[in-house]
Amino acid sequence: DVPVLISEDIVISQPAKILNFLRKQKYNADYELSAKQGADTLAYIALLEEKLLPALLHTFWVEAENYCSVTKPWFASRIPFPLSLYLPGKMSREALNRILLTRGGPPLYSLTEVEAQIYRDAKECLNLLSKRLGTSQFFFGDTPTTLDAFVFGFLAPIYKVCFPRIQLQEHLKQLPNLCRFCDDILTCYFRLTVSGHSPAGQDTADANLQKLTQLVNKESNLIEKMDDNLRKSPQHPPRKLTTLKLAAGGQESSPLNRLSP
Repeated sequence: DVPVLISEDIVISQPAKILNFLRKQKYNADYELSAKQGADTLAYIALLEEKLLPALLHTFWVEAENYCSVTKPWFASRIPFPLSLYLPGKMSREALNRILLTRGGPPLYSLTEVEAQIYRDAKECLNLLSKRLGTSQFFFGDTPTTLDAFVFGFLAPIYKVCFPRIQLQEHLKQLPNLCRFCDDILTCYFRLTVSGHSPAGQDTADANLQKLTQLVNKESNLIEKMDDNLRKSPQHPPRKLTTLKLAAGGQESSPLNRLSP
């Protein structure tokens, strides 16, 4: 399950458990929020999980074209063989079951009706988030809180992943303040380029690659010079090694006859 937090020998998954662990370590992004703002945080998180999460699961795991061309190869590349052949399909079935269990009751009986409804709910949720954010940098002023982390976690995959079917992404891009919200967090807290490397890290990697290339070229030139010198040097026929002969009876022969070619 993702997200996962690894702290020394402790491994914690699921957002709520991660937040509780951080609060016990005296890290609390909501320390300065009022009681009303804390209640709003819980309400909006519940809204995200009820309205936006089903559409997010459908976009990644159920929409056939997206799953086959993006999600399955992406996750399979990070899972060791042979689990990479099994786990993506299992995760896809679990996502579909979760959608049907929460949204497949009356009056929505067919999968087509369920899909239409979850995308309507997701777009409505995005509109509410856009209205709530307004022109502010974050949802509760100039400092990010738990709600900003939750919203970013839901919006960034929709905003950045290149899917063949992008109906939810198209709607998100029509809400410029939410797009700006994602861009600001990526710039301020992640600083990643499209290739997945930070600019400083990319510069270091390029410099190391250049040094390695120069070293390999020098070694190649040295080997070529050694080959040329060997070819130009005078060649002599190989000489046989001398052997030691013993006289009959196990006694060594005279010094004149001791060594023979």
